[in-house]
Amino acid sequence: MAEKLSAGQPAPEFELLDQKGNTQKLTDYRGQWVVLYAYPRDMTPGCTLEAEEFTGLLPEFHKNNAVVMEISPDSVAKHKNFCEKKSLEHILLADEEHQTIEAYGAWQLKKFMGREFMGVVRSTWLIDPQGLISTTWYNIRAKGHAQKVLDELLAKQ
Repeated sequence: MAEKLSAGQPAPEFELLDQKGNTQKLTDYRGQWVVLYAYPRDMTPGCTLEAEEFTGLLPEFHKNNAVVMEISPDSVAKHKNFCEKKSLEHILLADEEHQTIEAYGAWQLKKFMGREFMGVVRSTWLIDPQGLISTTWYNIRAKGHAQKVLDELLAKQ
């Protein structure tokens, strides 16, 4: 379990497959802002709400030189299905071994109904065009979060 990231730290590099089977690398987005958010699982209510809100605001993110990527331990096939069923337009990254999620500090001990287990804590990182962490959010609530991230992006520009 890695430590949570803080503003000013270099964003951990990654090379992961997206919902189309294409390789996505953080370094490919130098010169742009990157919104990277981690969530537990495709097709669950909170994850669906968050993904739909980000998709709805995608034109605003793009207009402000930002790409939106979400990451979970789900497979490429599950991400493809999620995108098709929910008309998602941003990049979904498959991190089945949760190595990138761990590097970003979102793989943590969770408790549910008296049971403890390791899992994804809903988190978001705003990464600046030089590849540094600008802002972090851990243990967030899905509803309205995409707008908060957009507001922060606009404030940073």
